[in-house]
Amino acid sequence: MGRLRKRHNWKGRLQNGTQAPADTTEGKTEVVVELEDGANLKGVDKSNALVLPGTKTKKKDIEKAIPKKRPLTKKQRKTLQKVLDVKEKKAKRVDILAKLAEVQLPDSELKLLYTTSKLGTGNKLYHQKETPDEVDKGASVPRITSLGGVNRKRKQITEEEEQAHEESSVADSSDEEGNDGGMKDAGVSESKELASSSQKVDEVKTEEKDPVIEGSGPASSKQPSKASSTQPSQPAVFVPVHRLPEIQVARLRLPVLSEEQLIMEAVREHTFVVLCGETGSGKTTQVPQFLYEAGYASGSGIIGVTEPRRVAAVSMSHRVAKEMNLSTRQVSYQIRYEGNVTSDTKIKFMTDGVLLKEIQKDFLLQKYSVVVIDEAHERSVYTDILLGLLSRIVPLRNKKGLPMKLIVMSATLRLEDFTDNRKLFSVPPPVIKVEARQFPVTVHFNKRTPLENYTGEVFLKTCKIHRMLPAGGILVFLTGQAEVHAVCRRLRKAFPFRSGCRPAEEEEPADTSEEMRKFKKAKHKKNVSLPRIDLDNYSALPVDEGDEDRLAGIDEEEGSDLELGDAPSDSEEKADPSIPLYVLPLYSLLSPDQQAKVFRPPPPGTRLCVVATNVAETSLTIPGIKYVVDCGRVKKRFYDRVTGVSSFRVSWISQASANQRAGRAGRTEPGHCYRLYSSAVFGDFSLFSEAEITRRPVDDLVLQMKDLNIDKVVNFPFPTAPSSESLVAAEHLLVSLGALEEPPRTTKFQEMRNTRLNFPISPLGRAMASFPVAPRYAKMLALGKQQDCLPYVIAVVAAMTVREIFEDLDRPAGNEDESSRLAQRRARLAQMRRLWAGQGASLLLGDLMVLLGAVGACEFVGCTPKFCEENGLRYKAMIEIRRLRGQLTNAVNSVCPEVGVFLDSKMPPPTVSQVVCLRQIVLAGLGDHLARRIQPDELLDPKWRNGYKTPLLDEPVYIHPSSALFKTLPQFVVYQEVMETTKMYMRGVSAVEPEWIPQLLPRYCQFGSPLETPSPWFCQSTGRVKCHCTSTFFRCGWQLPVVEMDYPEGLERYKLFARFLLEGQVCPKLKQHSSYLLSNPTIMTKTWAKLQPRTEALLGALVSEKADCRDMLLSAWKNNDKFLLSAYYQWIPESKHQDVAKSWPPI
Repeated sequence: MGRLRKRHNWKGRLQNGTQAPADTTEGKTEVVVELEDGANLKGVDKSNALVLPGTKTKKKDIEKAIPKKRPLTKKQRKTLQKVLDVKEKKAKRVDILAKLAEVQLPDSELKLLYTTSKLGTGNKLYHQKETPDEVDKGASVPRITSLGGVNRKRKQITEEEEQAHEESSVADSSDEEGNDGGMKDAGVSESKELASSSQKVDEVKTEEKDPVIEGSGPASSKQPSKASSTQPSQPAVFVPVHRLPEIQVARLRLPVLSEEQLIMEAVREHTFVVLCGETGSGKTTQVPQFLYEAGYASGSGIIGVTEPRRVAAVSMSHRVAKEMNLSTRQVSYQIRYEGNVTSDTKIKFMTDGVLLKEIQKDFLLQKYSVVVIDEAHERSVYTDILLGLLSRIVPLRNKKGLPMKLIVMSATLRLEDFTDNRKLFSVPPPVIKVEARQFPVTVHFNKRTPLENYTGEVFLKTCKIHRMLPAGGILVFLTGQAEVHAVCRRLRKAFPFRSGCRPAEEEEPADTSEEMRKFKKAKHKKNVSLPRIDLDNYSALPVDEGDEDRLAGIDEEEGSDLELGDAPSDSEEKADPSIPLYVLPLYSLLSPDQQAKVFRPPPPGTRLCVVATNVAETSLTIPGIKYVVDCGRVKKRFYDRVTGVSSFRVSWISQASANQRAGRAGRTEPGHCYRLYSSAVFGDFSLFSEAEITRRPVDDLVLQMKDLNIDKVVNFPFPTAPSSESLVAAEHLLVSLGALEEPPRTTKFQEMRNTRLNFPISPLGRAMASFPVAPRYAKMLALGKQQDCLPYVIAVVAAMTVREIFEDLDRPAGNEDESSRLAQRRARLAQMRRLWAGQGASLLLGDLMVLLGAVGACEFVGCTPKFCEENGLRYKAMIEIRRLRGQLTNAVNSVCPEVGVFLDSKMPPPTVSQVVCLRQIVLAGLGDHLARRIQPDELLDPKWRNGYKTPLLDEPVYIHPSSALFKTLPQFVVYQEVMETTKMYMRGVSAVEPEWIPQLLPRYCQFGSPLETPSPWFCQSTGRVKCHCTSTFFRCGWQLPVVEMDYPEGLERYKLFARFLLEGQVCPKLKQHSSYLLSNPTIMTKTWAKLQPRTEALLGALVSEKADCRDMLLSAWKNNDKFLLSAYYQWIPESKHQDVAKSWPPI
């Protein structure tokens, strides 16, 4: 049973005679129980005496012996000292926190920072399990505190200290505390034991998908299932960059710099990374530097960065080289015609087309370790093709042990095209967002949206900004070159800037004294005091224009600035020279030296105003821009998928483009964006711009992909796939040009369906793909070596590829002097065009002869700016043509080394025969762009007179009045393209002869049966059977002249060939035996010829070897020298058999 334990109230259960323990009986008195009615009390008898006293006895106070104080042990003193230190720190913590609160950063800036305690510890800021939404919210990240082992022991001693420690946010620990290290979530209960608490921390972190903090202690250790599959850790690589102090200070202000670790960890862990950074975050210049410092260019590989525009590639390479304090040999650029890439290049900026050409030469891109696709939101055609190719190249490189990274950067990106496109990326790539713009931008909407005169509204808004608002540059967005020049002229007239450093072409005529007197009189008469505007008081939310004016205290009806140019008839703006405005244009066709002016500081005492097209929307950072005026429109080229007609149309921009334009104001300081449309109209905008690949022909891209052995183009992983109609039209065009092999005709529908969009490339197509021009022009280059026409073909193709080589002299003039100057220049240009077009045969080459003459004359004098200006040529375009001629010459020599063509600056004019050959070459390349003059019986409308019909258009097209063939009006012409303005005009017109069409364009023609008269004959030069056939062009049914051509394939051609063989026309040696033939050779073509065995024997032998021409017959005799001998024996007497056998085969 074991020892008996003392039960409850054991002292009270003792009997009277029982001896109590010695420690309790001392000083006690006996208990006397007084019972008055003892018989009536239950439970009271002699065997159960009640021992409780009747009255409560008073306890005597016993003085306890005071124990002697013992000195504290060493361990106790140490523990007590620690407790006192912690209490002292707690007391001081209140003062420290109060002082820290005074210098606390705002929440907006704190979001951009992360703790440096994670650096170098292997902790990851980025994790694959995180979604972009969770990263954005940032609310799910817990507060992590360090709780050492001593703190846990102290909590077990006293509950009060545990509660106090629970309320503290951070506990400072001693050296002993740090050695025991471990990390624990602050929300987990702290009263558990060490093992259970660490287990709960791991569970909480796993459920919430929060960053894992890897510690050295057992509390933070985890055993994930992926541990075995991860690669062993490698030492970090850091390449030092010695930047200038001022560059480093400016660099530290960029928002993307705070995300460096986040970006580089994602790049290291993933092969594909999407970086979505707002405008002004600095991603274009800083991400290549991050990669360089991380060692991605330290080995054999280099860093490649693609830009959609050439000016961006050049300017970004110079900027990055300046920031990194490196030479242009290490940070280089490569664009279509020029570059400074060397063997020492580590960072290479280039255009999309340059990288696409490199893929054709080296599919794996073995010299690149990282490829960065910048400005992907523009969705250019080459960008989409590159993304599709790189999505296959990068995994292939990784399989071969040559790791490669792909980073897609954009300011505004349609993420669904990448994350949800399983054909492009089988695993969705991680998305990193850099939310903060460098400086805030306040957006202001108009109350009303101008639909017609938006350029006038732009002018009024710019005037108001210049007069009312503080200093800061103005950037105005318009749609085209003509609008840019018109607004520049009005602004210069309203705010004249007079300085000796102003360029001559920008100078405006001086105001007369009468105009100045009127201006001063009006100024003294009405002097409006304008209130001081405080930009800091503007609301951060978009406001309507009327609210903004009311806040400024301005009445729209009385504001003098609204009267300037309000109506189109108001041609005389009031000049105000007291506040000069330095106005500069910016568009893609502007010369490079004029474009560079926008990056220079304006003259002292002036405000910079840049009037630009959408070329300033991306990549370019114009310093000092504080105000942006957005008209909300853009001019784009639209192509008709069926007819191929292109037209420029002004349409609304997308919301992404609007935000991109607004971001231009926040690059160097806080800015404002004035949108000349209402917020309701903005809400109707499409979210993103339409991808360019969906609104342009894709024949050149299909050819490039076929050259890369991508036969099934429809299965290519496009980010946004083009329409099937565009792909079908592209392949049909390439088949007609001979670039693709047409499959054999079959009657089975399923076979025809399977071969659709699956045509293999031909040898001619391989040669055409090596030329960096459109397939039509590449076909012209492939045919150009006839009659030494190749230098002229190269010059014509270069001029046709480079658009707008002539200056636009039809723009409206600002005054009479400018109008007279423009009239003189127009007359000079018309005279030179007539001179370059020539007379006679040269004139029939048309506009292409004008281009050839302009290029030849410009090269003859050395392509000087003076010559170009005097003759109405754009100097920038002529320089581009010279570079493209050099590039095409090198490409032709690489494809056909025997040609040996060279770039001749003193190229003589072509001869008459060469002009005829050039016209035929142009017809072969532009065969689908054939037009016929409308016949008198086809005139359905008097306006159609002098018009032309094309195969795919119902409406007529016309020759432009500036064309060299405007007065000639040939019967048939080919054109470069159709542009729709007031009418549909043909550009690049050249005359062709009708008899050339069926000979050079057999795929576009339908041929009738061979004519009986003249009868078919055997051509001795070609060795084939010839005939005459009627022909019609395409589906139009245009009747063409009778054409000489090869006899159509079929049994009838074998019969004719057998007849000519027996007559001795094919082999002259057989002519000596024709006199004693047993039958007339003409019976071979008779309907009853099969009745004679000798005709069937000869015909069967020819069909078996497919010998229907001389070349096929010779190849058959080469394989079998007794071929046709037995069949020929049946046509001659037996006595001649030995003579024939001795000379067989009769070659």
